[in-house]
Amino acid sequence: MTMREWNVTPFVTEPMTDFGNAENRAAFLEAIAHVRTELGKQYPLHIGGHAVHTSDYIVSRNPAKSDEVVGEVAKASRELAEQAMKSALAAFETWKHTSVWTRASCLMKAAALMRERKHYFSAWLVIESGKNWAEADADTAEAIDFMDYYAREMLKLAETNELKPLVKLAGEDNRLTYIPLGVGIVIPPWNFPLAICAGMASASIVAGNTIIMKPASTTPIIAYKFYELMVEAGMPADVIQYLPGSGAEIGDYLTSHPKTRFISFTGSKEIGLRINRLAAEQAPGQIWMKRVVAEMGGKDGIVVDETANIDAAADAIVASAFGFQGQKCSAGSRAIVVADVYDELIEKVKERTSKLVMGSPEENAAIGPVIDKASFDKILNAIERGKSEGRLIVGGGKGIEGGYFIEPTVFADVAPKDSLMQEEIFGPVLAIAKAKDWQEAIHIYNDTEFGLTGAFFSAEEDRIQAALQEMHCGNLYINRKCTGALVGVHPFGGFNMSGTDSKAGGHDYMLLFTQAKLTSIKL
Repeated sequence: MTMREWNVTPFVTEPMTDFGNAENRAAFLEAIAHVRTELGKQYPLHIGGHAVHTSDYIVSRNPAKSDEVVGEVAKASRELAEQAMKSALAAFETWKHTSVWTRASCLMKAAALMRERKHYFSAWLVIESGKNWAEADADTAEAIDFMDYYAREMLKLAETNELKPLVKLAGEDNRLTYIPLGVGIVIPPWNFPLAICAGMASASIVAGNTIIMKPASTTPIIAYKFYELMVEAGMPADVIQYLPGSGAEIGDYLTSHPKTRFISFTGSKEIGLRINRLAAEQAPGQIWMKRVVAEMGGKDGIVVDETANIDAAADAIVASAFGFQGQKCSAGSRAIVVADVYDELIEKVKERTSKLVMGSPEENAAIGPVIDKASFDKILNAIERGKSEGRLIVGGGKGIEGGYFIEPTVFADVAPKDSLMQEEIFGPVLAIAKAKDWQEAIHIYNDTEFGLTGAFFSAEEDRIQAALQEMHCGNLYINRKCTGALVGVHPFGGFNMSGTDSKAGGHDYMLLFTQAKLTSIKL
């Protein structure tokens, strides 16, 4: 069958909610109140479609109210991880033979259900991850998009021989089929705990794989809600094993397991490299090379030359640096500015940053908390080190009490090799460096071990064309912020230590979870 025969509409991105609309605001507040009635519950593991309770639990806390327990999830042991692997292997034998249409339909049904309950999922994001309304709404919209998009992309892969036929040879019928890999380990991050979780999981399962999903320990309940949704949408309950647990106890074990076929990971460079190293070793009984799909963050930056619209550049720098408190792998934690407009831009950035209001995500404050105590301490330590490197012009300290709040912080006059310009802090910290001209600015931009996102502000077309060629990153934007990639519009993934350039939300992504099989029949 073809896409037309399946009667599938073309993919379109999910619109963002207009919170300027009073009706939308009221509906969102109602969703937050609803979620608040569900706080404090316990959630089991799910192995082989069955709920599994344990004596150990992971406690999820509200980062804006650190003494408030959002919920508790069962914590898996190594023995339960082995049980999950066996269940995933057994489920694979059936799921791999399930039709592509059935698998894709499950994703599209899940997307439709999430769309109906959009504010409910977003409210969980507000409370468990500390996102304000717009950030939470965008996270949920992206999750919907991933499911809708990958369903359609898998249907297209199933039509490969019609859409991209092989070269004809008389006397033979040659066809290319994309078949699943096997059991995968999906390790999503806490910063997009619904969108990236849904994207990594849905791409894996629509391809015919089964997965063991190990959510981030700071945001496990959002992942549980996603698992429940998938089952409601018709996915067999054993296709996903929901398995929270520590990386040291079950993460390494599953990564090294001989039956693991692939690992899909989003997180830090250090853990990504560890996964890659463990996956490269052949375990006894292992008969394949494990595939690693890794997105490992960045030290992203915005370059501004003297011809740029300085107001637009300042807006983009502040939005990129401080959206969701800088806790995005795409966050613009650096700005490299040509000397002629350096002082002017710094004043505009300072002015805009100073106006950002800190407060509760539930009240839709522009600046909320960072995710947990470990991040809070790490970011404050980085700020203290930064005071010896650059000139502090805004922020630099703790925010309001009761949660993990840190002031939006801006350092100027930072040298290109300083830690503020080189190390991923993953918090509300912006470093600004001066360049003598736009060519040096691009050189400074490229001078890190990462290469995820970047932006270039200029009014000169020849410079823009040069930047398009010379700025080395997976996602480069011109005269706009470096965050906010949309599924199907801005395929996402980076170079160097930013990962494997997987291009999530793009045409190539589904190929990472399949293997191509050529069949040739003599006629």
